[in-house]
Amino acid sequence: MERLKGVSMILIGAMLWGATGPLMEWTLDVYAISVPFLLTIRLIVAGILLLLFLKMKQVQVTSIFRQKIWTRPLLIFSVAGMLGVQYSFVAAIDTSNAVFATLMQFLAPVYVIVFISMRLRKWPPVYQVLGMVGTLAGLFLLLTDGRLDSLVISGEALFWGVLVGLAFTFYTLYPARLMQEWGVLLVVGWSMLFGGIFLGLINPIFLSDEWGLLADPTLILAIIAIIVVGTMAFVLFLSSMRFISPVETSILSAMEPLTAMVISLVWFGHFLSPLQIGGAFLMLVFVTWLSFAGSEKTADDRS
Repeated sequence: MERLKGVSMILIGAMLWGATGPLMEWTLDVYAISVPFLLTIRLIVAGILLLLFLKMKQVQVTSIFRQKIWTRPLLIFSVAGMLGVQYSFVAAIDTSNAVFATLMQFLAPVYVIVFISMRLRKWPPVYQVLGMVGTLAGLFLLLTDGRLDSLVISGEALFWGVLVGLAFTFYTLYPARLMQEWGVLLVVGWSMLFGGIFLGLINPIFLSDEWGLLADPTLILAIIAIIVVGTMAFVLFLSSMRFISPVETSILSAMEPLTAMVISLVWFGHFLSPLQIGGAFLMLVFVTWLSFAGSEKTADDRS
């Protein structure tokens, strides 16, 4: 029963997060709202919601600041990790579309493998090399439609897409000790709040003339939906790990890009060519296989 609960959590969480991308794409397309303005509001409000959620569960949310040794890593993660991932993801959506941004974020395991191999100064195992080659082949088909002289997205979109993967790699590797010591939700809540405040300071939100746009109730509802749906997705995703293995979580999270693709097709009419669909499918298969094969290899080594 608990396993079914975990599977349900990750499936619903992945689908909700996959739906957040097209919703942000629609908001940025329809309204003259900038990425920094939208993201500042989203991060600050989502951070406050998470911290209030923890407070309701009797968690001492300020306890992380009682030991100053953790303040600096938390601030670094807030800016380079949380804000880096969120900003590059939304910018990739703004310059391309939700499907592209979601798939580029899904490439993170490839970046992790490259980083670890460089740090250890040795080639990755054969199964990882094959997984990376297959994933990159799928990415090539997605970006070029199989033609060497054609790139179906702009250079700016490709820049933000690559940055999504790099930022997500840092987001995945850097906060391990922080989250082990203080819990995932507490670290995420504070990092969202600090990341939003930092973005609001470097791009002064209080001086923006975009506040007038919030007179439109539809835009307000869209922003509320982005905040609530995205935060719920994150909570469900992390909570599922109490009931199912990380491998199952990684495999089932493939629903995220699939959901983004289906919604984008129905909502925006973003049709992919057969080769692009094949490329997206290859990416999903090989990234999932990297996670599955990696877990089996770890288990064999331990035994």
